Amino acid sequence: MSYSIAEAARRSGLSIDTLRYYERIKLVEPPARDAAGRRAYTDDDLGWLGFLTKLRLTGMPIKRMREYASLRHHGAASAGRRKAILVDQRKSVADRIAELQTCLDILDYKIDHYDQVERKVLGTGATMEGISA
Repeated sequence: MSYSIAEAARRSGLSIDTLRYYERIKLVEPPARDAAGRRAYTDDDLGWLGFLTKLRLTGMPIKRMREYASLRHHGAASAGRRKAILVDQRKSVADRIAELQTCLDILDYKIDHYDQVERKVLGTGATMEGISA
């Protein structure tokens, strides 16, 4: 199947400008062109764009994404380095999750505290207004 740049943008969740930027910085290979010279993205292209989007969501820097994208062209010979990049990024994500879990624990603690305060205050007919953090 073939997709116009507008359809590829819609399906990938990326903007047309981002698709062109990714092509310009060599994160994606220039897509095939149709008879009129317009970009024609494939399902494989969309799969790669989906993977790149996930890498960005993990916080991977563009520079590292470009390295990974470049290594793809070396096939199995670059599998070790590509794996190492993903292992490093996985560690970074795990560290961020642990940090966010600590934040979530603090929020839960404070919410529980306010539940207790609310029960006491509402038990006396008062409202939550005027109770400070």
